Amino acid sequence: MILKDKKALVVGVANKRSLAWGIAQSFAREGAQLCITYQNERLGQNATELAATLPGCRTEMCDVMVEEQLSTLAGRLKEQGGLDIVVHAVAFARTDDLDHEFQNVPLEGWRTALEVSAYSLVALTRAMAPLLEGRNGSILTLSFLGAHRAVPHYNIMGVAKAALEANVRYLAMDMGPKGTRVNAISSGPIRTLSASVIGGFNTILDHVEQWAPLRRNVDQTQVGDAAAFLASDLARGITGQVLYVDSGFSIV
Repeated sequence: MILKDKKALVVGVANKRSLAWGIAQSFAREGAQLCITYQNERLGQNATELAATLPGCRTEMCDVMVEEQLSTLAGRLKEQGGLDIVVHAVAFARTDDLDHEFQNVPLEGWRTALEVSAYSLVALTRAMAPLLEGRNGSILTLSFLGAHRAVPHYNIMGVAKAALEANVRYLAMDMGPKGTRVNAISSGPIRTLSASVIGGFNTILDHVEQWAPLRRNVDQTQVGDAAAFLASDLARGITGQVLYVDSGFSIV
């Protein structure tokens, strides 16, 4: 129960296969009081059904790219006692911008990927910062090896994840004096909805299983447990870092 009585917000729960849902489950097991968000009404029913499986889990609608919705969410969470943990699990790039050669990515596709996948962490942090201040809070986001290496068919999302990891370092500098830590988890490839649009994804899974030091892929439960550690007071000396949860593949 390393998160007992801590109030946690998890943004980006799309379905039961998402990494955000794995994190939410680990948080609930470790005693956190959870709130998960969904982007729009179309996704609301799924989020509500998932939340019902976790004791006391609440749901709120919030599109992180809409400042007014972030402000509304922050106001509701303040009324409910503030926050100790924020998880940012938001990323998006147009499928066409992943399929073609990287040099052909249009400016619109570049902006979409960078704004949704990287800037949204800045906007979310700004909105929730007052609720975290003075509570030894923790902000977490999710990255991937494509931020540092050229992964086939990852293209503009790799650039977006590189920007996201830079955001982590600069936000850690901002938030540290206020008592809040900012970190990222870079997971190995996992079968999620977003991963399904990456060409040759099965080949990537097979390659990792063959060459990772642990000779296996990871799953959402391992990412969730690592997130629980980083969000807890056990990781109180860690900020501005990217923790790899990838069976060691990143060292090979």
